[in-house]
Amino acid sequence: MNVKILLDEKEIPRQWYNLAADLPTPLQPPLGPDGNPISPDMLAPVFPMNLIEQEVSAERWIDIPEEVLDLLYRWRPSPLHRAKYLEKALDTPARIYYKNEGVSPPGSHKPNTAVAQAWYNKEFGIKNITTETGAGQWGSALAFACALLGLECKVFMVRISFDQKPFRRLMMETWGAKCLPSPSTETKAGRDVLERDPDTPGSLGIAISEAVEAAVTDASGETRYALGSVLNHVLLHQTIIGLEAKKQLAKIGEKKVDMVIGCAGGGSNFAGLAFPFVNDKIHGEDITIIPVEPTSCPTMTRGPFAYDFGDTAMTTPLLPMHSLGHGFVPPPIHAGGLRYHGIAPLMSQAIVEGLLEPRAYHQLECYAAAIQWARTEGSISAPETSHAIACVIEEAKKAKEEGKEKVILLNWSGHGLMDLTGYERYLSGQLEDFPLPEDILKESLAALEGLPKPSAAKSGKW
Repeated sequence: MNVKILLDEKEIPRQWYNLAADLPTPLQPPLGPDGNPISPDMLAPVFPMNLIEQEVSAERWIDIPEEVLDLLYRWRPSPLHRAKYLEKALDTPARIYYKNEGVSPPGSHKPNTAVAQAWYNKEFGIKNITTETGAGQWGSALAFACALLGLECKVFMVRISFDQKPFRRLMMETWGAKCLPSPSTETKAGRDVLERDPDTPGSLGIAISEAVEAAVTDASGETRYALGSVLNHVLLHQTIIGLEAKKQLAKIGEKKVDMVIGCAGGGSNFAGLAFPFVNDKIHGEDITIIPVEPTSCPTMTRGPFAYDFGDTAMTTPLLPMHSLGHGFVPPPIHAGGLRYHGIAPLMSQAIVEGLLEPRAYHQLECYAAAIQWARTEGSISAPETSHAIACVIEEAKKAKEEGKEKVILLNWSGHGLMDLTGYERYLSGQLEDFPLPEDILKESLAALEGLPKPSAAKSGKW
């Protein structure tokens, strides 16, 4: 039995896969404040045109530039592992495999798109990039990418994570980035929030508002914004994960995957693994594909499919996505990367189609799963990743009860070595579950009133 399944560098995928080409019901367009579809040139103050072209592309396969491949070779192809030690502990007939995205220098899947976005920005003549970060994985990844390519990087980090995860900030600063707690006094969006609530823990929506404002108000025109999740081009860059996994499973003779599981905040790591398998499902394969979220931020499981802004200050286009409302400020759970109010439009449409089956798990169950993982597989998982592990353990136990062999594929999206304060609080009994109360959800969803409503059209095949 192979514990690690490896690819040679020459076997790395040389194209990204674009799910937009195969969705049975086409993705609905982003809208401007007037309710009309936006044109690509309206995004030009925010993103470089070469990435805007990818954002709106309907091409199935998009070539990865050789220069980007050269950046990716620092850690890719990443290993596929057989979780045989967890399997043994669970006494399950399931075969569990996981893609190890913790091997990148910043320790997560995020550099897969960070190096691509940084390269495309540099090609376009951009010198400075602004962004937001929740848990700090995306901010660390973009700081790393900008260091490789000689770009300046400014990161607005959600305040609760800035306080909880000081080592993430130090990683960013080591790679030369400037990291600020959000909301900050540097932007009008940040000052407005602080005036209303000086003690706010912050949110990704607020941090996005600050980062976009910082980019578009630069009079030099040499600054653009980069997003670590949600948008089509970000998910596109991450599909190298699933494309590698398919090659690795084929190497050891696994012909059929029964379940694909990943955590989902905005959708990038989940989509990276799952979208190549969603394509298989569209074309007839019987696969259960599960994005997992926290019960405290239940975007996919309790949020309606709506048009909503991607940020709190309503500066972004309206996106067709499951949302808890753009003003949603989630509880300060330790899975900071899963605290976004929305989810990627491509994922939302796949949920509407029935191609994806989202689930939500409580924080304590996820930490318990992460501890079991650490004491069997050995790795300390990011709190975000623990949500996917909880689902894998549940399904592996179900396989035992049913006496069925199943092949389960997981995206191990990153390590938790910068998140040990959360483990400390769990092990000392200080953490508690916080399922989102209905009254808070209703209050947050009121922000959607008066906004356009997307069609819930679907093919009806799933």
